[in-house]
Amino acid sequence: MKHKILAIALVSALPLVAQAQTSVTMYGMVDASIGVENNDAPGESSRTVVSSGTQSASRIGFRGTEDLGNGLKALFNIEAAVAVDTGATDSNMFQRRAVVGLQGAFGTVTVGREYGPIAAVAGASDTLGQGFYGSNLAAFGTNRLTRRLSNSVNYQSNALSGFTLRAAYGAGERSIDPSGDVTGVSLEYANAGLYIGAGYQNVERLATGDDKEYNAGIGYKFGDFEVRAGYMAADPETGILPSAKYEQKNAGVSYGFGANRVFLNYQQQELASGAEGKAVTVAYTYTLSKRTNVYASYAKLRNNNNGVFSLTSPSGTIALPATAFGSDPQVYNVGVRHSF
Repeated sequence: MKHKILAIALVSALPLVAQAQTSVTMYGMVDASIGVENNDAPGESSRTVVSSGTQSASRIGFRGTEDLGNGLKALFNIEAAVAVDTGATDSNMFQRRAVVGLQGAFGTVTVGREYGPIAAVAGASDTLGQGFYGSNLAAFGTNRLTRRLSNSVNYQSNALSGFTLRAAYGAGERSIDPSGDVTGVSLEYANAGLYIGAGYQNVERLATGDDKEYNAGIGYKFGDFEVRAGYMAADPETGILPSAKYEQKNAGVSYGFGANRVFLNYQQQELASGAEGKAVTVAYTYTLSKRTNVYASYAKLRNNNNGVFSLTSPSGTIALPATAFGSDPQVYNVGVRHSF
């Protein structure tokens, strides 16, 4: 009888053991601001707006791991964008990230929609943390660099003496040329406040040639100061006019004191055609708790006579797109951000 009772107790405990080895977390970011935008167009060009995702893109996600034993873990992460001002979500719900994979002594392998190798370098070399208007997120988009890869297989090594290697392949899933395939690789070094990274991606967009995307970045943290700078380029080989080659440079500094942090960032965008846009962003954050902060920011972009660049926020919102060559869009925002 005692043996039966013991057996029943062990069987009953098995689901509890499995649960202890599995971790699932719901998380997110809720960011909303009120702002004034002006695109420097003739006539009435200002408007007051309530926006979502000014400092950080608003989102909700689920991630988890399962301990498989012998140092091996299964993992997943799905993440969706949320527009706090309207409550809407993207048409592709989990377009921000949707992966499943394995992690162990060999590193991490994920399959699904994942950030490309150059995305990590871009994020680490942006003073604004790819937040606010005027960050280096402007370098991603049509005929520019590719930030996320659909239908992809991705590898990230464990850090070795400060070095991390990333590699990815995104299947274009076309049966004939151009395949639409994307391949990429990046190498990063981080140690004692110093960061250096570089990445490259090749996109088989046309049968007669491939698009090349590359970037490099550097950062250094000393005390309460941080300085970061980066360079990104998208070089369409054929099919698009040579004037479509795109380059972006950014450099900035931030300083924290108590619950306060101030940011100053400079960004320059260029096309081989001679179009040029130069943007300056000034931002301030005040931390209310580990999860909540308030902020204020101002950004202005000056286009030359051939330029028609716009200011873009982390959520992808464009502040009154520059509608005329040489126009100078600007935006003011005050807002609150909460993470959970």
